[in-house]
Amino acid sequence: MIELNNVRKKFGDLEVLKGVSITIQDHEIYGIIGQSGAGKSTLLRCINGLESYDGGEIRVNGETVSQKDPKKLRLLQKNMGMIFQNFNLLNRLDVYDNVALPMKFWGMKTKTPEAKEKIHSLLKLVGLEDKIHARPSELSGGQKQRVAIARALVLDPGILLCDEATSALDPAITREILTLLQKINDELGITIIVVTHQMEVVKQICQRVSFLKDGTVLAEGKPEELFIHPIKEVKAFLQEESGMLPERGVNIQLFFTDRSKDPVITMMARELNIDFSIVWGKLEDFRSNVYGSLVINIRDDDQEDVLAYLDRKHVAWEVLGE
Repeated sequence: MIELNNVRKKFGDLEVLKGVSITIQDHEIYGIIGQSGAGKSTLLRCINGLESYDGGEIRVNGETVSQKDPKKLRLLQKNMGMIFQNFNLLNRLDVYDNVALPMKFWGMKTKTPEAKEKIHSLLKLVGLEDKIHARPSELSGGQKQRVAIARALVLDPGILLCDEATSALDPAITREILTLLQKINDELGITIIVVTHQMEVVKQICQRVSFLKDGTVLAEGKPEELFIHPIKEVKAFLQEESGMLPERGVNIQLFFTDRSKDPVITMMARELNIDFSIVWGKLEDFRSNVYGSLVINIRDDDQEDVLAYLDRKHVAWEVLGE
């Protein structure tokens, strides 16, 4: 378990983290999302001890992360693999030696039968066993990131930290890398923390997500809860617009989640005997589950009955323009 309690961080007079409190469960894929400058990467670097923090506490598996005890910090860092946006591969080394690099840093032999078996198995896991002797210059961006993932796993960490790991990749390759991360989580049980500004990333693999703005957690929960029925700050981050809404009548946005099983719209029309217009709608894919929202326009006289009906059916709603 990773516990952040009221974590604060300054760079000079600039307060980057303003009392961040988050708890990340074992074996979870957890997303931290927000715009550039929100404090996401700084928070991640504080978690693995690459950056110090000025107040609060960070605990990983019950141990406090602190630069005041370098020996203990180094052992904690051994349990936390990390992958970056720019891959950080050494061009003078082939794929095998790039993956083996953390073993060298820890004084381990990298050419023993055991080491070779481990590295071969990791390259098989990431789908690059045929590239074992290739140089980074011979690889695509997606292949480089797969090498970086194998390298991050070579010390058998319990936690994998991903700092904008897909930002430099095109959408198709991004989906492949996210599928690989999901596979690693499923098969190895590794806790994964994903820092990103890409909504598609957290939608596809994250079980829970925090939204950061100006060093503060403004919202936390399942991705579908944040993005289907967003607070105004998340809505602004998504640059979500309702488009042109009818000026007459009442515009109501309905939010459909995994609890929405019935054909509410057609049932409502029949049971209340009312007419309405569908203004717009959208569907979102969250970890292979489809959720969505719909905006309808009704007469003013029908508002009370419609909202009462939606409440009885446990459908979340918002009257737009109020």
